[in-house]
Amino acid sequence: MTLARAGSAVLLLLVCVAGLSACGQVATVHGADAAQAPVITTQPQDQVVNSGEQASFAVVAQGSGPLTYQWRRNGARIEGAAAPTYTTPATNSDDGAVFSVLVGNTAGMVESESATLTVNPATVAPTITAQPQDQTITSGQTASFSVQVSGTSPFSFQWQRDGIAITGATSATYTTSAQTTADSAASFTVVVSNAGGSVTSRSAILTVNGGGGGAVAPTITTQPADQSVKSGQTATFSVAASGTAPLTYQWARNGAALPGATSAAYTTGSLATSDSGASFSVTVRNSAGSVSSRAARLTVSASAPSITSQPADQTVTAGQPASFSVSATGTAPLSYQWRRNGTAIAGATGATYTIAAAQTSDSGATFSVAVSNSAGSVTSRTATLTVTGGAPAITVQPADQTVHAGQTASFSVAASGSAPLSYQWRRNGAAIAGASGSSYTTAITTAADSGAQFSVLVSNAFGSITSRSALLTVTSAITQGSDVVTYKYDLARSGANLAEKTLTTANVHSATFGKLHFLGTDGKVDAQPLYLSALNVNGVARNVVFVATENDSVYAFDADSGAQLWKVSLVPAGETVNDQPQQSCDQIQPTIGITSTPVIDRSAGAHGTMYVVAMSKSTASAAWHQRLHALDVATGAELLGGPREITASYPSANGTITFDPQQYEDRAALLLVNHTIYTSWSSHCDNKFYTGWIIAYSQSTLQQTAVLNVAPNSGGVGPAIWMAGGGPAADSAGNIYLLTANGAFEEALDASGFPNQRDFANSFLKLSTGGGSLAVADYFTISNTSLESGADLDLGSGGAMLLPDMTDSGGTVRHLVLGAGKDGNVYLVNRDSMGHFSPSANNIWQQLTQVLGGRLTGNQNGGLWSTPAYFNGHVYFGPVARPLASFSINNARLAGSASSSSTPVFPYPGTSPVVSANGSANGIVWAHQNTNPAVLYAFDAANVGRELYDSSQAAGGRDQFGAGNKFITPVVIDGKVFVGTTNGVAVFGLLN
Repeated sequence: MTLARAGSAVLLLLVCVAGLSACGQVATVHGADAAQAPVITTQPQDQVVNSGEQASFAVVAQGSGPLTYQWRRNGARIEGAAAPTYTTPATNSDDGAVFSVLVGNTAGMVESESATLTVNPATVAPTITAQPQDQTITSGQTASFSVQVSGTSPFSFQWQRDGIAITGATSATYTTSAQTTADSAASFTVVVSNAGGSVTSRSAILTVNGGGGGAVAPTITTQPADQSVKSGQTATFSVAASGTAPLTYQWARNGAALPGATSAAYTTGSLATSDSGASFSVTVRNSAGSVSSRAARLTVSASAPSITSQPADQTVTAGQPASFSVSATGTAPLSYQWRRNGTAIAGATGATYTIAAAQTSDSGATFSVAVSNSAGSVTSRTATLTVTGGAPAITVQPADQTVHAGQTASFSVAASGSAPLSYQWRRNGAAIAGASGSSYTTAITTAADSGAQFSVLVSNAFGSITSRSALLTVTSAITQGSDVVTYKYDLARSGANLAEKTLTTANVHSATFGKLHFLGTDGKVDAQPLYLSALNVNGVARNVVFVATENDSVYAFDADSGAQLWKVSLVPAGETVNDQPQQSCDQIQPTIGITSTPVIDRSAGAHGTMYVVAMSKSTASAAWHQRLHALDVATGAELLGGPREITASYPSANGTITFDPQQYEDRAALLLVNHTIYTSWSSHCDNKFYTGWIIAYSQSTLQQTAVLNVAPNSGGVGPAIWMAGGGPAADSAGNIYLLTANGAFEEALDASGFPNQRDFANSFLKLSTGGGSLAVADYFTISNTSLESGADLDLGSGGAMLLPDMTDSGGTVRHLVLGAGKDGNVYLVNRDSMGHFSPSANNIWQQLTQVLGGRLTGNQNGGLWSTPAYFNGHVYFGPVARPLASFSINNARLAGSASSSSTPVFPYPGTSPVVSANGSANGIVWAHQNTNPAVLYAFDAANVGRELYDSSQAAGGRDQFGAGNKFITPVVIDGKVFVGTTNGVAVFGLLN
């Protein structure tokens, strides 16, 4: 659908739902017309509801139709709330929330006043704690019935006789008039009500005996007394009564009769603190009537601990365990704290304390334990440990090792026994000079070392023991092979590694492929890992994977062994990692540190250089910082005098706009092209004020070289640059391509066909970089850009990808860029002539409408929040809540529908697929599913309907790697797959 635009003036301000990956506000300016902007005549009013009820807010507005409405809660857009009236869901937690509505038409938009919602707390319905009791009286007497209740006051009471309400009987106690024998067997109940509901008591039966006969009704002369006892004790309640014999007794607890409790005294069983507060009463009867006692209250206090079995002295041989234990009584829970020589032992808080392997140095130590509860504490006797000499015993044997030629191998042992222990390592049975520690590291290995066996003799004064022989296997030396130095492998962002020789469609299945190890980190891994083969680290060639976290840390791990090689924190002294800015945006949680994928130049510096952007905050001034770092890939050391504080300014029609570091995050991956690093910036859930920054820096000096803003006159409502974490792409001429999100676009074009204020929402942009500058050289903007921005259906939620040169059906070579966003359309744009903007049509090479889902028509399934991949004539998309889809491409045009689709679907945010292949053979599409637990999938690239592997297949959860993380793009290289998680990176590969 296309809005009429010629000669109109429109200002749209829409706020998207916080938390979506790419959403925003938009301001669009057009020419003037006669339409009347909306005016609110009746504002939304404050509402007061009870917990669990709905609240309704309404607005009345005038202006040229049609009018549009968008309700907001606490400033955030409410999905689907687009009518003059908005009714909340049933609520119990929205007390204090504020609601407003944006009313718009083609002539403008106005925001209502804010209305506050007050939610009264939930009312607790009444509960009867003491029921009315049966009564026996003599003719001519009155009878009294009473009830006790709990719940939220005020309560109302209505007594009933034989089911009929008694006029005026509206108190917790009801006393009859004088009764006759005709009233005998009447039943009395009471209905207790409050705002939360009502409850009806049991029926109490009235017995009326005839007068005369000389019988005297019972009278209580000594009431039951309140009792206070300790936990574990009993309590006795008693009553004394007079009246004509025989007298009968019935005791009740909390109004309920106690079976068998029919004497003048009642003794409870063993009591617990949970019995505290119970009430006990007794009804005394004879032939002339009955009487009920007062309710006596029971208080049960905790019983202090008492030790019933003391810790005993222990004598053990060195290397053996020694255990001390205690038994105690008293009110639970009991807590324990063991002490050694009078000092508390950390973590020793059970009834038993065990030393795993006692040493002779422990001999003579004393052990006691304090046992405590809420009523007090008691300390045990002191037990003495005697440790006699013991020969060594090996508790952890040396393990076999496999290394590459040119690396070292390390073997270690753990042993118990009387100190001091001595160690002598042996190779093939011969002692190794100087190898006398609990671990031994070889010299640099060669192929000739393969097959050598290493053992260790552990000795002390009481004997010796020899470990198992650990086998050393030395494989061929690491040689420099494939590297992953940027997002999705290349500057086209194709997502395809075509040099994968190890993983094939035949060996990627759960019997031979699975999780190898896990690389733990200090925070979420949202940036794609990077990889260098045969990197020289401390004189040893290693395959290294680099990991950046949202805790502002960068790690280097040995990709084969999983060993951590180095870690650096990019948080300066006096600062902390950003713990969410003042906008309270939840798109990245719980901290924002390093979000964008770094970039590596292996030829820069002494060993190679990684460039990374980190966000942090000053603890004293609450000032935010964005900084560009250059790190040595072999050591993690800061290079080039870094880091460089990121600052920028740019001219606008109203003066100058300035880059505010707290308003932005560097989400799109870094781009390195022609010795220049390009950063691009997204907002925090599109909270105003934000614009569209691209900032360039010299690779060799970190000096700023160029600044471009693609929303300088938007009024601070974007567009920003998101692209699902995908990086801007670059062609061989150094031109840069990216997608922008929702925001401002001027449909009034200048003489060159560009928006006259240079605000480029929902656009493909081609940026020229000649002479070190940055400028928009060409662009394409979707024809319904205002409609899609207003509906938060921005194009820039997905990433851009350059296709390889393709020949069309007429023999012309086409240079194409592909992209898709929330509207579910796929746009294929000619990079040589991108098509600019037209309100009536999209003048581009090809468009596939709604092939990725239906968000443009209100369907919540579909739309793209991820980046595509290309391999061997196929493009792969992972839309939201839909299968992975493969589209074939021939004669430079995409097929109109998917050629194959996966069986699994991928919930928000869909999936960003990558491809591994050996040239054009053994193509495998890898995809990450954001579920709990997360799943890694592998599909046949020729038919993604054929699943090769998923990490949920192996028995016993062998390959599970934790909860999903929405920004993940897997990395496949040299036979391994690296998958980021919320607390590290899972490493997959062949199991043998």
